Amino acid sequence: MKIKLIDIAHGRSGDKGDAANVGLIAYDDKGYEIISKYLTAERVKEHFKGICFGDVERYELPNIRALNFMLHNTLGGGGTVSLKHDAQGKTLAAALLRMELEVE
Repeated sequence: MKIKLIDIAHGRSGDKGDAANVGLIAYDDKGYEIISKYLTAERVKEHFKGICFGDVERYELPNIRALNFMLHNTLGGGGTVSLKHDAQGKTLAAALLRMELEVE
């Protein structure tokens, strides 16, 4: 079965220098079970291929049913020097929420 992330979570994103910070917060415990099991750093890296040129780190925050991803080398040098349209990574959470996960 396929599940869209936007149906089970909401998110926020922004810049940390040249890295983008993308946080996803599940609406409930079941949603957190799904994202913590299926949403890996590798899947996020693949989703952002062509945008993210560095490593992707995943941090778990189970007490608030959230995952936080750091996408390194993503913002073209950061907000003050980047020529990218979204130099501060504000749209990346919305882009990630469009991902579909194949779940069992």
